[in-house]
Amino acid sequence: MYTVIIKRLLDFTAALIGLILISPLFIILIIILSISNNGKPFFYQRRTGKHGEIFTIIKLKTMTDKTDANGELLPALERVTKTGDICRKYSLDEIPQLLNILKGDMSLIGPRPLLPEYLKHYNKEQNRRHDVMPGITGWAQINGRNTITWEQKFEYDVYYVDHLSFLLDLKILWLTFYKVIKKSDINNSETLDMPMFTGTKTTQDQ
Repeated sequence: MYTVIIKRLLDFTAALIGLILISPLFIILIIILSISNNGKPFFYQRRTGKHGEIFTIIKLKTMTDKTDANGELLPALERVTKTGDICRKYSLDEIPQLLNILKGDMSLIGPRPLLPEYLKHYNKEQNRRHDVMPGITGWAQINGRNTITWEQKFEYDVYYVDHLSFLLDLKILWLTFYKVIKKSDINNSETLDMPMFTGTKTTQDQ
């Protein structure tokens, strides 16, 4: 009952109220990032959702598109703007994903949606992370995020799938707020510090 109906209802309600309450800050960030990113305040990227379906995630654009002499993008850390850095530290770049929740692409809580290119690299157990809706925050995010390996992340994701409940979601939500305030674990983009996932070398597909 919770996973099928109540969770979606809570997600939609929370996302709608959240957008309304945070709209003044959201508008200010859009204006500032539009100026620093040549009129492009948003970052769009294809991600993998429930059952492996592809959707477009929306985030605030925290990096410029500056390139080197060869036309290649500069390293991510060199392209993060001052406002973008603040957004990352307090996870403000995640605000537009409330729109993804309203659309039904995401949930507040669930495994982070990753790149479609990773689909071919998951083993059977790791692929179970797609049995639920992806989320803005999740069990892996409050247990290390970019300080743990991909394999550990996926173990946490599968744990969440197997133990999904209202109480677990409540715990994750509380710990997320706590860690954002402390600027611990939560403040690093999964595309900034983590290497690309190319498969688990020591685990056989099941």
